[in-house]
Order: sequence, then C-alpha cells, then structure tokens
Amino acid sequence: MKVSRHAKIIELISQYDIETQEELAEYLNNAGFKVTQATVSRDIRDLNLTKVAVAGGRQKYVVHRQAEPELNEKYLRVLRDGFISMDMAQNILVIKTVSGMAMAVAAAVDAMNWNEVVGCIAGDDTIMCAIRTVEDTSSVMEKIRKIVSKGV
Repeated sequence: MKVSRHAKIIELISQYDIETQEELAEYLNNAGFKVTQATVSRDIRDLNLTKVAVAGGRQKYVVHRQAEPELNEKYLRVLRDGFISMDMAQNILVIKTVSGMAMAVAAAVDAMNWNEVVGCIAGDDTIMCAIRTVEDTSSVMEKIRKIVSKGV
C-alpha cells in the first residue's frame, strides 16, 4: 500500500541519516515493505524528498519544505490515514494515531508550518504537540478536524 509505504519513508528519514536509494530500500525491506530501487525512486519523487548535508561530508534525505502555502496532498493523506483522535491539556495537543504512524503524522503536522505549533514529539501511536497558547490549541484542533473530515 503506497500511503503506508510513504508514511514509513517519512518516518525512516526522520529517524536515520539515509543517503542513498539503495539504503532506503534496505530499510523499507527490513520494515516489511518489499520494494525495488525503481519503486523507491518514484516514492522519493512523489514525496518531494531532497538531500541535505550532514556531518562527515555525507548527505541525507529530508522532506523538502515547500515555500507556497498550499499543502502537499501527500501530507494531508498521511494525516487523514494515520489520525484516530486528539485531545488537549492546556497548550499541549495530544494526537492518537494508528500504531506505527505517529512519526509520519507528526512530520505531516510539522510540514504544515502553522505558527501556533512550536514542535511535535512522536512515539509509536501518540504525538505531543507543544502549542503556543491554550487558544492556539483550539485553533489547531479545528484546522486538523477540517483536514481529517474531508477524507480522500
């Protein structure tokens, strides 16, 4: 399933410094996704991944931050597919996700570049988002409700 594989790719590149398509294919195969280098190449293009320099003269894949305010449909789909529920505790937003999807959903929320969101920490199925104020938390919850209610 392409959406699950894309979510896994976002999760993997946020956890590891993956430099090559072959390396990414190996991580995906170890995670139970049977892929070829050609599939990985298409996924990299679909997800709009790019490489940045890291220590030691190496490079790694990252999600390319788009300058335009329009959200990439891939991020919206990851959010919709992974989202289960959310609740707030003052200015902390807790998002529950499908097991194994929290990092991908957190990356999708981060990619939205909402000023209200200071940052997200993800586990396996839970995300904690630090939001600037209690009022902003309600605003972010409404934005997420609108996204997930549209479906695909």
